[in-house]
Amino acid sequence: MDVLLLSRLQFALATFFHFLFVPLTLGLSVLLAYMEWKYVKTGDKEYLRMVKFWGRLFVINFAIGIVTGITLEFQFGTNWSRYSEYVGDIFGSLLAIEATVAFFVESTFIGVWIFGWKRLSKKMHAWCITIVAIASNVSAYWILAANAWMQHPVGYTIRNGRAELTDFLAVITQKGAIMAFMHTVSAAFILAGFFVMGVSAYHLLKKQHISFFTRSFSIALTFALVFSIFEVVQGHFNGNMIAEIQPAKLAAADAHWETQTNAPQALFVIPDEKNERNLVELIKIPGMLSMLAFNNPNAEVKGLLDFPRDERPPVLITFVAFRTMVGLGFLFPMLTIIGFLIRKKLREYPLYLKVMLFAIPLPYIAIELGWTVAEVGRQPWIVYGIMKTADAVSPIALSQVVTSFFGFLVLYTVLGIANFTLLVKLARKGPDILEGVTEKREVTV
Repeated sequence: MDVLLLSRLQFALATFFHFLFVPLTLGLSVLLAYMEWKYVKTGDKEYLRMVKFWGRLFVINFAIGIVTGITLEFQFGTNWSRYSEYVGDIFGSLLAIEATVAFFVESTFIGVWIFGWKRLSKKMHAWCITIVAIASNVSAYWILAANAWMQHPVGYTIRNGRAELTDFLAVITQKGAIMAFMHTVSAAFILAGFFVMGVSAYHLLKKQHISFFTRSFSIALTFALVFSIFEVVQGHFNGNMIAEIQPAKLAAADAHWETQTNAPQALFVIPDEKNERNLVELIKIPGMLSMLAFNNPNAEVKGLLDFPRDERPPVLITFVAFRTMVGLGFLFPMLTIIGFLIRKKLREYPLYLKVMLFAIPLPYIAIELGWTVAEVGRQPWIVYGIMKTADAVSPIALSQVVTSFFGFLVLYTVLGIANFTLLVKLARKGPDILEGVTEKREVTV
């Protein structure tokens, strides 16, 4: 194991762990804003209790997200200093704006929201969480714009051995940034919806706080339904873009080896990367890959054999991650459509409630797999077509990376256990914890 591989593993560990918290922050902030405005407009105290209950879970998740985000950014200077030196003029400016503008607003107003319950009017307090929701999603845009530049660099020139910014507007408005934002934020909204539905399902199965959690489930269900359908549609257009700008990633994601027109897609495939072929291809649909990639069944789709071996992404990881992500992506609208059809009599369908309870981890898995496709599928490039990952790593000793890797591993294990233990504990207690009273079981007639 060398410095490059260990640095990549460390950054993957930090990224995947950090992204366990970001999506829930993005989605739950929007749901909280909706609930609090419902309280402002209707005066219904149950909406207020919903905001306070779900808000506690939100704050815990937000705090851990901040800690893990800071340690993640440090690695650009410690493990990837050559990358930072080469593209810092572009990448650094985007991260700086995210931190000094969007994150500053987000963190300021969440503090006002937490401590302002008795100090602000109802409307001003609702505006605080609304600003948090807007700022957190704007913050995500800057991060995703930076990543989109790594996937498809635009608005730059190579001067004095460095990539220098020439067109800031091109960087932040390129199609890849907009598409990545829509795709990632929609996934975050789905995750938040499933989180709220899953916790609500637990209490409905226990016959606790029926009105409270039926209403919470209904709000989250509508939210998740809209964005799960949108995600499927938007995902197709995202695939069109990848076929255009990163054909090697598309080929790896489908284990497509030979360039073909009317390229078929097999529903069941076992890639054999070593021998540059597929061991198994079952149920081939003629023209399907061409159609999915270019909206034309007769279009030509480049195969992996057209790319040099040292410029191909790892096929098996990309393929499995992509197929699993897509499968989950189609499962989410199916589950939410079923929920929408039975929404007025949820308690009559305990099996569905159990499914939704155990479905809580699925959007987390789908999002992590999506990042796997995006990042592993870009390899061997850290900036596509410009700089390879092997050229970006810091000139440091292996012992230093080993120490930091295991330090991060221990830190994240402790934080993860603490965070999820606390979330589960508070989620299981339900809204009675707000008043400090014993849980009461509602009697069904």
